[in-house]
Amino acid sequence: MGLIAFLKKSFGDMKRSAKAQHEVDKAEFAAAKAEAKANFEENRGRNTLARAKADAKKSWDDAHMTPAEREARAQEERDARIDEANARAEAANARYKAARRK
Repeated sequence: MGLIAFLKKSFGDMKRSAKAQHEVDKAEFAAAKAEAKANFEENRGRNTLARAKADAKKSWDDAHMTPAEREARAQEERDARIDEANARAEAANARYKAARRK
């Protein structure tokens, strides 16, 4: 009985987890779809050639970087993300301390 109960609980947990992840995926897909529609409408009828050229130049520059330059840029991006996460954590800790004082 113990093994069967364990398996039932495990599969139930996996089912709930899958349902929750499905809801997250649906919400993220809906958000991406809405953003794409909004971007399309915002840019409808505009001359986006300048933006297309800028994107192409960025892509060209990215493709012609040396591996060391590419790694340096990736490290800069990671450092920026870490700094942003640390700032968010500090703000959350400040909010937590303020809430604890009340």
